[in-house]
Amino acid sequence: MSNGNYSVGGQVGGGFGDSMGGGYGGQGGGFGGDGGGGNGPSGGDLVFDVTTQTFMADVLEASRQQPVLVDFWAPWCGPCKQLTPIIEKAVQAAGGTVKLAKMNIDDHPEIAGQMGIQSIPAVVAFKDGQPVDGFMGAQQESEVKAFIEKLGGPAPANQADAFLEQAEELLAAKDFAQAAQLYGAVMQMEPENVAAIAGLAQCYIGADELERAKQALELVPEEKRSDEAYTAAKAALDLVEQAASLGDLADLHDRIAKDPLDHQARFDLALGLNGKGDKEGAVDQLIEIVRRDRDWNEDGARKQLLQFFEAWGFKDPASNYGRRKLSAVLFS
Repeated sequence: MSNGNYSVGGQVGGGFGDSMGGGYGGQGGGFGGDGGGGNGPSGGDLVFDVTTQTFMADVLEASRQQPVLVDFWAPWCGPCKQLTPIIEKAVQAAGGTVKLAKMNIDDHPEIAGQMGIQSIPAVVAFKDGQPVDGFMGAQQESEVKAFIEKLGGPAPANQADAFLEQAEELLAAKDFAQAAQLYGAVMQMEPENVAAIAGLAQCYIGADELERAKQALELVPEEKRSDEAYTAAKAALDLVEQAASLGDLADLHDRIAKDPLDHQARFDLALGLNGKGDKEGAVDQLIEIVRRDRDWNEDGARKQLLQFFEAWGFKDPASNYGRRKLSAVLFS
């Protein structure tokens, strides 16, 4: 066992008696749901409570499929309260390479007694039905992570992150249907993943399904609405709705041709051009307002440019184009 001052004092014997229906994403029901609670593991639960009665099935037998850590703890144990969030986080981050069974020794003292455990917190790792490693006392997060990796190997690549990366490339290429399928897959795995929800909303915006975009954004919890992905999608939706209210842009072109100082017409034209996907054209109109009258409408043209950048994302070529043009005008 790890830590020279810890050993298993006895043998563990045989006496311990797993929407947005239709449209993009295709989520059905509640985005995957969870495996439920209870004392034992249900489906894919990685962290669960174990009792004397369930120890054989949930630890010994289960450890033949994947390593199982048993955290022996008690409600009165201060170091246990320090270790619990660390070890739970590490097990979740390990992505299924190990499971964690939590045993309250006040309620279930028999197994800890048979194993000779005299101090808690104590964590014992089981593999192939046998105790193979362990440690005592509260540990640093890095130490717990190293212990888990030694036991179960490195965590698998995060599939959700891989899907998000692919979806962003498809969204940039305006392949909204394929991007939405990937965003939907991430939402099945992580129902509150803001990047996935916002990405799905961006797909709806690109497909001109604005009501569905609004419904998607409503799925983002209130406390996560400061996230960059959410604010970008919300800004994009607001801009498209503004552009839709402008109607035909020919009249705006005519007004500007007759009066180049009609800044409101130029401002509205920028919104309309952005709504039609002409981002650089929209930038040029707003830059012209800044060049002619920097203070117009309380610096409205520059502020609108910043909203464009937020909606497009700072990696978008049009954002880079706009920032260069704006800097040239402001510092000329």
